Amino acid sequence: MTLNPHRQYMSTRPTPQPCQKHDHGKFEILTRDGAARIGRLHTNHGVLNTPMLLPVVNPNIRTIEPREMWEEYGIEGLITNSYIIWKHKKLKESALSLGIHNLLDFPGVVVTDSGTFQSYIYGDIEVGVSEIIEFQKNIGVDIGTMLDVFGRPDMSLSELEYAVDETARRAPESLEIAGNNLLLNGPIQGGTNEKLRAKSASLMSSFSSQYHNFTIHPIGGIVPLMEKQMYKELFQILLASKSNIPSNRPIHLFGCGHPILFPLSIALGVDIFDSAAYVLFARDDRFFTPTGTVKLQEIREWPVSSRAFFGLTPEQVKNMDKEERTSILSRHNLEITQAELAKCREAIRSGKIWQLAEERSHSSPQLRVAFLWVLEQLAYPDEGPIGDSILDIISSTNPVRKGGENISHDIELRPHILHSQALIATRWKIPGSWWDNSKSSPKNLIIIEKSSPPWRLSSLNSIISHLIETPNSIPLILTPLGIIPYSLEDLSPWCHLDGDNDMWNIEYDDKEILEFLSELNLENIPFVKIKPESDLHINSDSISKIREWLDRCSIVDKLSVLCSINPNDGCKLTSSMTSRKSNTDRMVNVYSEGLHILSPRLNDGGISLTLEGAKKLSDNRIPNSFDDHDINSEFLGLPKVCINDDAKPFVGIGRNVMHGYILAADGHIIPGQPCLIVDSDGKLIAHGIALTSSKEMNSFKKGIAVKVRDGALKNNL
Repeated sequence: MTLNPHRQYMSTRPTPQPCQKHDHGKFEILTRDGAARIGRLHTNHGVLNTPMLLPVVNPNIRTIEPREMWEEYGIEGLITNSYIIWKHKKLKESALSLGIHNLLDFPGVVVTDSGTFQSYIYGDIEVGVSEIIEFQKNIGVDIGTMLDVFGRPDMSLSELEYAVDETARRAPESLEIAGNNLLLNGPIQGGTNEKLRAKSASLMSSFSSQYHNFTIHPIGGIVPLMEKQMYKELFQILLASKSNIPSNRPIHLFGCGHPILFPLSIALGVDIFDSAAYVLFARDDRFFTPTGTVKLQEIREWPVSSRAFFGLTPEQVKNMDKEERTSILSRHNLEITQAELAKCREAIRSGKIWQLAEERSHSSPQLRVAFLWVLEQLAYPDEGPIGDSILDIISSTNPVRKGGENISHDIELRPHILHSQALIATRWKIPGSWWDNSKSSPKNLIIIEKSSPPWRLSSLNSIISHLIETPNSIPLILTPLGIIPYSLEDLSPWCHLDGDNDMWNIEYDDKEILEFLSELNLENIPFVKIKPESDLHINSDSISKIREWLDRCSIVDKLSVLCSINPNDGCKLTSSMTSRKSNTDRMVNVYSEGLHILSPRLNDGGISLTLEGAKKLSDNRIPNSFDDHDINSEFLGLPKVCINDDAKPFVGIGRNVMHGYILAADGHIIPGQPCLIVDSDGKLIAHGIALTSSKEMNSFKKGIAVKVRDGALKNNL
């Protein structure tokens, strides 16, 4: 039975199953786009698939019944207030006798707050630190919250320090009382002071009991910021907090639930949201759109569609009584919230979460200011916790992705493009020899301008013509995002920019050209800009040699840029290189000494190693040195993941590397790029694609760390 009878729903969703005991409270990453991640948190009442929203349910006022949220809206978890239930005699008795899930008639994950927010609204509350944890445990809550101290933005430094220190003081006791079955939120406080936020995150993440650490870290005290649309400050404290939160724990933006904030928050690493905004706005006759809030009384037609509005006109909804109107608007708001989260998850899967965040930033002046501040940080990270988080976002972003890249004013500061540019700037080196086998210094640079991709079709003949005349020349391409080596002409995003054709006709003066060249350490070499001639015909016996040299440069440069392979080692690997090409004249398979070592990927320009290629590259762990003027500390070799002996038989035959079986991981691992898997003796076990960063591999205990392409022990069985 339930406290409040309501409509009965025909169950179409299976009852959630409790997780296995050893998975209780563990979080895993399924898909990622930099800091944005699709994850899975395991609880006693099923899985929370993130990023997601926990709708706030007031146990006294249920505008939308929890069972309806489960059945009709796909809500996997909700949040209610344990303090309200504890204080209300009838609710308290029912919760203790029936359990929280039966009280709410909700089969999914139930999260509870502790009363901290009530202390912010009303002042002191009556319940104690241990008492509220014990109560949450006794009513069967899945994820509870300790009683922290709310830090308001208007507090003095000493008051904020007290909030941080007192919250930390209460943490060990709260974890011990929670025991083994109650997972616990460890809130991060500190107002708008980034150093205090980083300190709070460090303290709260360090606590552990005999049962659990904190499972989730909510960023607390942010409601006053959102009420005043202080979004820049919101993201400042998010990034400051994130710098010290372990990567294997979800981040919860406590009290944030408006869809307009989802994309950028998720792009910066938020996994969980919660809010009562879906119903609070409805009571005020306002409804959500993905780009803002609309007042019902100001419209004549719906600016956004939903199932809740289907068959109704705005005028009909306006004429409803207050309760019915609130019900309709609340359902619409919840539906839009769920739809925007689904859009964010799809954007993560397609590698376009930053494009979505950028689009949404134009919906609000305050959000746009916040977004531009984030871009400024991406371009010039501050020292301190915010800068640490920004650098982590860039380094954990796969620099290569398939599909088109929409041109915009902000495109240059998307994290994957910044990462790609940084890798090219630090790892690309001038060729060690030229197509005629000479080894002189480069004489000039050939810069292809006003030419659109695919450059192998539009520009190849012009490049060959100049290389015949001057063999010791470096071909480059001028793009809307700057200059790249011709050897990387098919690498995304450079070759897949979507925009007006005029973007390829952009004019750069010599000063701008020199700035681009300085990033590649080429500013002291003379250059010539050429526009490709489409009808150019070349008659020369050297064409095949030049083509082979260009192909070899492409493989050596991609191994250097994407895999941290010393160009000297890349040259040795490709010294006897041959290739098989497609009908469109692109390399499909690359061979060394007759063995298939890798395949250039046609969809994004990256490379896929074979087992033979992995074996050859595993021998080059310590790269050879360049001359003194080319110190090569950036070339650390193909990154390695060391696994324990229990996993060797499985990984060795091609099964994926799972978190929890990793002994160590190289710090220069790039999610989405190749890596080697070795045992503790350094012996090659397999090779694959890293799905998580080195930091994540060293902290996660659940999920896939490396998607194995091939095992090296198959023939030994």
